[in-house]
Amino acid sequence: MVSLKPGDLAPDFELPTDAGTPLRLSSLRGHPVTLYFYPRDDTPGCTREACSLRDGFGAFARAGVTVLGVSPDDTDSHTRFSRKYALPFPLLADEGHRVAELYGVWGEKPFMGRKHMGVLRTTFVIDAAGRIARVFENVKPDGHASEILAALGIAA
Repeated sequence: MVSLKPGDLAPDFELPTDAGTPLRLSSLRGHPVTLYFYPRDDTPGCTREACSLRDGFGAFARAGVTVLGVSPDDTDSHTRFSRKYALPFPLLADEGHRVAELYGVWGEKPFMGRKHMGVLRTTFVIDAAGRIARVFENVKPDGHASEILAALGIAA
């Protein structure tokens, strides 16, 4: 269960990108950030969500919003996924799910009648001052970019 709420300072972290370079969240201060957590590269729902964000990327970029995807997959997996779908934003490798836990999005999930631990599909909109402006829980992959853009008052 997500414990972070609007107004909270977004926890800082550093993770490797799909390009293999480290990215620290606090280095993006001064610009709004859409930080989305997803379970796994190249799965149906995660692909639809990433492609939704890719397709809406122009609107995010015009508004100065940085988009970052985070999952427990490694950088090699992220690189393949990013190239396959021409994703124009960084994917961050949270292999030990430390950042997912920090953000409260690592938890028990049902799958085929059983429960297992994994990433709870969640998006955080972080303002230019580094504070959480909006939290989207239980994200539905289809059309998620439009949902975020509408909440930010940005035309698609």
